[in-house]
Amino acid sequence: MTGPISDLGPAEARPVLLRNARLTGVHAPGDADRVDVLLRDGHVAVIEPSAGVGTAADVEVVDLDGRWLGPGLWDSHVHMDQWALVRRRLDVSSARSAAEAASLVGERLRSRPLAPGQPLVGYGFQDALWADEPTRALLDAVSGDVPVVLVSKDLHSVWLDSRALAAHGHGDHPTGLLREAEAFAVSTAVSAVSERQLDEWVGEAARAAAARGVVGIVDLEMTFSVDRWARRVAAGTTSLRVRAGVYPQDLDEAIARGLRTGDVVPGTDGLVTVGPAKVITDGSLGTRTAWCHDPYVGTEGDPGAHGVATYDREALVAHLRRASSAGLVPAVHAIGDAANASALDALEEVGCGGSIEHAQLLDPADLARFARLGIVASVQPEHAMDDRDVADRLWAGRTGRSYAWESLAAAGVRLQLGSDAPVAPLDPWVAIAAAVWRARDGRDPWHPEQRIAARTALAASTGGRSRVEAGSVADLVVTEADPLTATDAELRSLVVSATLLAGRFTHRAL
Repeated sequence: MTGPISDLGPAEARPVLLRNARLTGVHAPGDADRVDVLLRDGHVAVIEPSAGVGTAADVEVVDLDGRWLGPGLWDSHVHMDQWALVRRRLDVSSARSAAEAASLVGERLRSRPLAPGQPLVGYGFQDALWADEPTRALLDAVSGDVPVVLVSKDLHSVWLDSRALAAHGHGDHPTGLLREAEAFAVSTAVSAVSERQLDEWVGEAARAAAARGVVGIVDLEMTFSVDRWARRVAAGTTSLRVRAGVYPQDLDEAIARGLRTGDVVPGTDGLVTVGPAKVITDGSLGTRTAWCHDPYVGTEGDPGAHGVATYDREALVAHLRRASSAGLVPAVHAIGDAANASALDALEEVGCGGSIEHAQLLDPADLARFARLGIVASVQPEHAMDDRDVADRLWAGRTGRSYAWESLAAAGVRLQLGSDAPVAPLDPWVAIAAAVWRARDGRDPWHPEQRIAARTALAASTGGRSRVEAGSVADLVVTEADPLTATDAELRSLVVSATLLAGRFTHRAL
């Protein structure tokens, strides 16, 4: 505590007093003790018992009536532009076959016809367990004169009809299913909208995130987004803190501008900082391109049976050394166990620290290396719920060391939770639920030995804060229930009553 609440002193903005709060991680669900929390100059100034506390005239008083007050949430892996776009695309995630996905396309075009030549873009198909193959002919049968592009849930493949294939320079492609680099190029092309429109949609997505208790994101969009976020803050269209990542194609510009991880971007009131230097070293499980020591089940002897390594050792080391020497902390995408081992090898050689993004399949010997090298495991727990059936088939015999969050935590590795939105929803409560319960839709927990404690999951979603303390930044969330005692279903639908960023409400439903 820094002094009594009634002794405010000078302040640049009107202080806020949150009365009758119960602090997440401090009070038990039935505990009658409540506190008043004073927010002043963007920080938690005072925490003290509710009884008998006075109030100065210029304080805004908000009665929480026993609601739970905790640290605001971060999503440590987001593709924000893609998430904003996907919210407006045809959802084909429910399709359990290629024929069913094509049927959804046909139904959409019949119910809401498009002008000739205007493309239909869909999102969310997962073909790894389909009995039939996604082909251009299936889409041609329902698309008529409309170019159709369907983007996979993991963003690593796209499925096109003949008109779309021709429009994107792949008219002679035999199947219409493009993967990795070809897929990224098509996805980028169909994502092109005006900057004004994109800013508007991103603003809506940011407000929706704030309504779920989110105060910050690590934006790993594949375009150079530092300037975009500065523009959005200046226009008042965002309500989040943002750490904006840098990809290899923009590394030269970032270095030339002297950008370093953690630097505040001018003109953003401290909301936007330079994020990590992202590099992708393999593909994904769903696209069967994650780089693994062992072949995917059923692909033995096939070209690409082990997935795809996008960097050799020498090139990866050179890239990491160049980025880190310029002050940009690496964030290395690695999903397969071979990719993770290679990433750790390169990070150790450079000696730069950083994070590995995803870390979905690990050699047990690499757990200790994460900890010894101080490498953060930036993981997306809801992926395990989406991928469990695919992993059970394609990584059969290996799933005990996949999505191994408890093994990482037990080894002393720092965890950060995220969504990889749009691959999973930009909703940290969903990530926390998956991490703590490893179950969804009424199914039994999948490898429950890899569940992590609720307090660990919360800290991994708040930048390491599991409770509100005096002196901390007033990035806060108010919930109707205690997230540390909530069930899986309760976490996924947790009611957020308010979100505050530096003591200012970005969402308020009190």
